[in-house]
Amino acid sequence: MAKAIEITDANFEEVIKSDQPILVDFWAEWCGPCKMIGPVVEELAGDYEGKAVIGKVDVDSNPGVAQAFGIRSIPTLLFFKGGQIVDKQVGAVPKAVLSQKLDAQL
Repeated sequence: MAKAIEITDANFEEVIKSDQPILVDFWAEWCGPCKMIGPVVEELAGDYEGKAVIGKVDVDSNPGVAQAFGIRSIPTLLFFKGGQIVDKQVGAVPKAVLSQKLDAQL
C-alpha cells in the first residue's frame, strides 16, 4: 500500500507540478490533532494511489513552505490542482470529508 510522501522545502515546487490532484498535510510531531489525522492521511495515500498525490509537510523541519502558505494552525490540509490551491481544511476531520474534497478534484 502506498504511503504519503514526505514533502520538504527542497522538493515542494517539484511535487506540486504533478498533473494529479495533490493533498498536502501540514503537521508537527507535538500536535495532538495532527496525530489523530495522520493515519487517515496515510490511508488516503493507499486509497488514491495512482489517482492523486498525498504528502505531508513537517512544519518544524520545513518552515519555508509553511510560511509561504501562511500556515498558522495545524493540521492544515491544502488541496492543489494544476499547481494552485483549490481547497483547504483546517483541523482534524473524518476521512469521508477529505475523500469528498479529493474526489471533487479528480
